[in-house]
Amino acid sequence: MSILHVVSISGGKDSAATAILALETQPRESLRFVMADTGNEHESTLEYVEYMQRHLGIHIQILRADFSEEVVRFRDYVRDHWPRKGVPPADCERAIAALVPTGNPFLDLCIWKGRFPSRKAQFCTEFLKTKPLVEYQLSLIDSGQCEAVWSWQGVRIDESYSRRIRLQGTGACVRAFDVAGGGVYNYRPILRWTADDCFEAHRLVGLEPNPLYRQGMSRVGCMPCINANKDEVLEISKRFPRHIDRLEMWEARVSAASKRQEASFFPDPNRDAHLNKRGIRNVVAWSQTQRGGQVTDWIRVHEEPKACESAYGLCE
Repeated sequence: MSILHVVSISGGKDSAATAILALETQPRESLRFVMADTGNEHESTLEYVEYMQRHLGIHIQILRADFSEEVVRFRDYVRDHWPRKGVPPADCERAIAALVPTGNPFLDLCIWKGRFPSRKAQFCTEFLKTKPLVEYQLSLIDSGQCEAVWSWQGVRIDESYSRRIRLQGTGACVRAFDVAGGGVYNYRPILRWTADDCFEAHRLVGLEPNPLYRQGMSRVGCMPCINANKDEVLEISKRFPRHIDRLEMWEARVSAASKRQEASFFPDPNRDAHLNKRGIRNVVAWSQTQRGGQVTDWIRVHEEPKACESAYGLCE
């Protein structure tokens, strides 16, 4: 059976280590490298993917989901059905004007959905990464280029409790291999690796890590990720304020397309206290506080970001 090995690249340490492992263990002609560009990546990550290609001597195909048709269909739905449901004409006109595809996958997805993803409804991963990658893998089989695809995924069980529960298996086993269907098989070769193992793989082949890891970021897949914590939000606001500006514009655009006329990239950080801190500017202000958001931590606010700061000891 002819097999192609498709390695998913995110620009982060885990997928880079997985790519290095694939290059060491599989014939190059059987390898394909792909990245799903969500439209919410930091520019440094996109530049890093270019660097990876040059340094490792590989080609990384960029995939981008397209939700133009979905946005247009929803615009037609708003025009034809919202008035029948009693939505005021001014609100219908506002939403129709906002329901125009932008060409940015992440933003168009949120415009179509009328909201941003959340931890409980993390539809961004499914629509922006999983579906485009699966469609690409199935296309390799359908076009006759191979009979089966091994989908190499750079995931580690110590990244989160939920991932450990889902992939731990029984005893000493881990769920490193399973059948996805249609001739596609999921392969997770670094499940038991640590973050240090991943950076060691970089070092052995002379590949520099993504520079964001030395700028206070513990994750680099999106900028920011919807799962970013308080410290990460503060660090992003200091180092990359233009990305905060971008999110503010995105919130306004998605809000305009929403029936509720409100959309926030992050939820209220403390709903129980009814702080009403939805909206990226309020969340950034909250990231500058202590004692449950009650007191501004002026040291955190005015402290300049370090030239090199790493959660993984890369600056030592």
